[in-house]
Amino acid sequence: MSLVVRTLSEQIFTIIRERIISGDLPEEQPIRQDALANELGVSKIPLREALARLEQEGLLTSQANRGFFVRSLGASEAEEIYELRLAIEPDAAARASLIATPADHDAAQAALAALDVAARDALHEVALLNRAFHLALVRPFGGTLTFQLIERLQVLAERYVVQHLKPAGREDRAHQEHRALLDAWLSRDGAKVSALLIDHVRATMVDLRGQLKR
Repeated sequence: MSLVVRTLSEQIFTIIRERIISGDLPEEQPIRQDALANELGVSKIPLREALARLEQEGLLTSQANRGFFVRSLGASEAEEIYELRLAIEPDAAARASLIATPADHDAAQAALAALDVAARDALHEVALLNRAFHLALVRPFGGTLTFQLIERLQVLAERYVVQHLKPAGREDRAHQEHRALLDAWLSRDGAKVSALLIDHVRATMVDLRGQLKR
């Protein structure tokens, strides 16, 4: 029975997460658990498990006697997330490029290919696949704590990725930056990997700064 509940909770988690990332669930409004449970055809137990996990990931907040709310996007939070990424991700990706195996190369290329397909045909998956691509570039580094920190920051950045890609032309620019980054990574040019990733993250941060402060 517990296995069934966990599996159901995982499915609910994925559905609600997609709605948060896409903006279908409004910010700062209480999530109506009764209505949501009825819509999904589930009981409140796996729903609450999924909501609690989403809170742990930083996508929801909770208030006593008021329930769960979608966290608001904020310029200050975006600055902090992207500054922290700059502090650790470029160096980790550069080091990973020097020791990546052929299997790692295949995984990174497959991750970018999947991201490109989603950008054309499944925009709701772009944030998740963007995370997968960036993580593929640091995974060979092997530092467990470093990887976990970068993964956490990538999760927190996903809603900002969606926000960043809304203006026309941003997806094309992102693809070009990702392609150049991957080419340098595959060539084991650590210095170039670090420089390109710094430029990529900083450019995104500058764009978000303008979008979120309007």
